[in-house]
Amino acid sequence: MIRSIVVAAGLAASVSMAVAQEYPERELLGVIMWGAGGATDVVARAVTPAAEEALGQKIVMLNKAGAAGAISTTYVASAPSDGYTILFGAENPQLHGVMGLGEIDYNQFYPVNILGRGVGVIVTSPDSPWESFADVVADAQSRPGEIKMGSTGPGGIPYVIGAMLSTVADYEVTAVPFDGEGPGLTALQGGHVDFMPVGASAAAELIKAGTVKPLAVFNAEEIDALPGVPPITEDYPELSSLLPWGPFYGVFVKADTPDDVKAKLTEAFKTAADTEAFKTLMADRTNITMNISGEEADAFLKQWQSATAWTLADAGAVERSPEELNIPRP
Repeated sequence: MIRSIVVAAGLAASVSMAVAQEYPERELLGVIMWGAGGATDVVARAVTPAAEEALGQKIVMLNKAGAAGAISTTYVASAPSDGYTILFGAENPQLHGVMGLGEIDYNQFYPVNILGRGVGVIVTSPDSPWESFADVVADAQSRPGEIKMGSTGPGGIPYVIGAMLSTVADYEVTAVPFDGEGPGLTALQGGHVDFMPVGASAAAELIKAGTVKPLAVFNAEEIDALPGVPPITEDYPELSSLLPWGPFYGVFVKADTPDDVKAKLTEAFKTAADTEAFKTLMADRTNITMNISGEEADAFLKQWQSATAWTLADAGAVERSPEELNIPRP
């Protein structure tokens, strides 16, 4: 009897191992958090072909936008934990709790790969006398409220960067909201606002054309896509505790997916993100390739959530306190 149990257990283990070794034995579903043509969609579709080759299976791509990413995260969180449904996501779920959009964030997922991140840049008009963001602050201090900053409302890149800057510089400007970075940059070029923090990808071509002038990249060092533009920490080293910061792109599966499945996915996407084609696409879009997973990726996700959630909370732009959600201060 005892021998039978042992033999049965051995057979079960062998079968389990065989099944695990066969993964993936069918095509996967890749759920993209945002719509076709958006930044997350472009990055996801760029990295997928090499990942498919490494896995030996096709990944069927499905755009499932809505509710700032909450629909896609809920969809993947409701799928079986077998590695056949993966999420191509951006940063938004890390703010769902404080913004009152949902209870699911990346704590419920395993970061197969944080593929890369975008970088913010502070721009002004070419004929502006300012040569650095410190010049903006000094000017704003001399005439409080007169300088106009382009913004996109709470939670957007301009708003968050503006809020982070206000934690280290005592100045007062008037925020002018727009429906997106594009309209805000158009207004800047038309002289309707004086400066604007934006994603570097939105401003890169305008900077090259000389229709806007960069004052600083919102990063701890220069970026290759904008050589010669100083990092914001050159004038405000105190911001280092909030950096790196910017929109990011990643691949996720449910946290309770089997470890061997996670390992296969991690290896496949690490290989894919290391291809020259993918790295070139990221650089062309002024993104920084990260290609990190596991504990390193988890530490990045927690740092990003902490810095952003508390910045928004201190600016009075959240529905729930980060403290209530056990998000530590940076």
